[in-house]
Amino acid sequence: MHTVLPVLFAICAAFSNAVATVLQRKAALTVPRSEGFRAGLILDLLRRRVWLAGILAVIAAAVCQALALATGPLTIVQPLFVLELPLTLIVASLLMHRHLPGAGWLAVTVVVAGLAVALAAASPSGNRTHVELDRWIPALAVCAGAVVALALAALKRPEGRARAACLGAATAISYAVTAALMKAAMHILDEQGLVGFFTAWQTYAFAMTGVCALFLLENAMQAGPLVASQPALTLGDALVSLALGILLYEETIRSGWWLLPQLVGVVLIAAGVFALARIPFTQSLVAPGEAPGEERQTAGAP
Repeated sequence: MHTVLPVLFAICAAFSNAVATVLQRKAALTVPRSEGFRAGLILDLLRRRVWLAGILAVIAAAVCQALALATGPLTIVQPLFVLELPLTLIVASLLMHRHLPGAGWLAVTVVVAGLAVALAAASPSGNRTHVELDRWIPALAVCAGAVVALALAALKRPEGRARAACLGAATAISYAVTAALMKAAMHILDEQGLVGFFTAWQTYAFAMTGVCALFLLENAMQAGPLVASQPALTLGDALVSLALGILLYEETIRSGWWLLPQLVGVVLIAAGVFALARIPFTQSLVAPGEAPGEERQTAGAP
């Protein structure tokens, strides 16, 4: 049960995030685009009911993720969010009455198989409940520096693949840090109650990084095609979370010859994610203006 519960909660979180993604991306395409970061982007989105519905799904996902992190290792929970992209396309095909082609289903199967192989071979373990401040400081400094560097690199590039990839990678790091901080905050809640939770710096830190991740994600959606941003986001979140789980929480994975099937699993995941990001259905879901025969919606579009 120590593995089943976090896995179930993580899958529920991935599903809720998939629903949120479909709704948020639909809303993000109806607001004005800009060359740089736009502070009013969130304010524009707040006027879209579909975006608000997406935020409710984000909240449900956050609750499930918090429960998953409270009951299991970071190195198990976060990699399962690789399932978010396949689930997003399945949810979109149902809600938008669209057909996911056979190549899409094959790619979904490859992603799921790769994740199963990687996690089975890695067999993550460990569930440390307290991380000393001297561990947090260098980890947060490195991650913050990487996010800033990627954001600045994105601003120096025109709208397109390079910009989307930089913002996708920055979002991935922000999500991984948010999860690591959320795990610490949930253990504080369990051990010290609400008073300890609301007086812990980790609580406010994960809230801030979560907002940062959301802002970067919204801008990544408008920066370029999904094939550029989604692989960086999907794989980056899993890999950075794996590193944080090992470095901060002293979680362990198998080494030696077990690294070979782990690598095979990662390659399968990457191949499946790239394939999913390239199919026309995915492109039309994220950027209608880039799909054949379709035009991008304007800011006044319903």
